[in-house]
Amino acid sequence: VQLQASGGGLVQTGGSLRLSCAVSGRPISPYDVGWVRQAAGKERELVAVLPWRGDRRWFVESVKGRFTISRSAAKDTVWLTMNSLKPEDTAVYSCAAKTDSSSPYTLSNYNYWGKGTQVTVSS
Repeated sequence: VQLQASGGGLVQTGGSLRLSCAVSGRPISPYDVGWVRQAAGKERELVAVLPWRGDRRWFVESVKGRFTISRSAAKDTVWLTMNSLKPEDTAVYSCAAKTDSSSPYTLSNYNYWGKGTQVTVSS
């Protein structure tokens, strides 16, 4: 599985961005997708999860009600729509995937990673 995130940029507080994760080389088995962010000097943080079946979507507490995660019908693109952005959302955002049956809500279970895209929220 190859992943490529795009759509980052500079936005003012309260603004919105939609990040895209292009998925290629999909394996026959189902896969879960997560969005991960890493702010300068901080550890990577799992932000949103979209399980293969589409149910039990999960968001880290700090983005609940502001971020949504969705997928194209062809399952080759996953979007992270970010609204009401805050300066603390500033980070490099990456998408990740996993193809086994382990929990999609644990960051260390992801085994495919794409390059990230920078999101900067100015105050």
